[in-house]
Amino acid sequence: MIDLHTWDTSNGRKIAILLEETAQPHRVIPVDLSKGQQHDARFRALNPYAKIPAIVDHEPLHDDSGQPLTLFESGAIMLYLCEKTGQLLPAQPRARFECLPWLMFGLASAGPVLAELHHYNRHAKALSPYGVTRGASEADKVYKVLDERLGTSEYLCGDAYSVADIAVYPWIARHDWQEIDLRRYPNVLRWYETISARAAVQRGMNAARIA
Repeated sequence: MIDLHTWDTSNGRKIAILLEETAQPHRVIPVDLSKGQQHDARFRALNPYAKIPAIVDHEPLHDDSGQPLTLFESGAIMLYLCEKTGQLLPAQPRARFECLPWLMFGLASAGPVLAELHHYNRHAKALSPYGVTRGASEADKVYKVLDERLGTSEYLCGDAYSVADIAVYPWIARHDWQEIDLRRYPNVLRWYETISARAAVQRGMNAARIA
């Protein structure tokens, strides 16, 4: 059993979707960011940086110590779950390393850029017109990179749905917060609609809302 400590954010949804896609037994434990619960000592014992998500795997991979494994940082969690299940990341070395840059693009580029635009659009629009303008410009670059890639490839890592798609999808699901019209990026729109139709994605997106 895996405990997922999370809340209704794009980073939290990534892990909820991945757990659903890999059919890993898990339970969702809410960390209410609106109440500052991420700063509680109990959660900081899981992640000293006080950010969701975090997992505790009570049956960890390749470990006979009998001790649960705690992981934080969504990228580390995603790679761990792919390795544990043998799913959603190619096993063949060349294909694997061709896929990893797209996963890292989702984690290190798309996520931070779109999160910054979320912040300015929803919380600081009147205070920082420069931030909104710059954020929109950087977001457009992200969407154009994705659109170009998805114009030649069904999914980010080629013909097969992968962890890279899961890393990016929850950020694109916030396109309304970003004031982005997906019709400007037709290949992203096609990809987004395809992934949105997956039952495991729908369950993961709903699970992270913590009822």
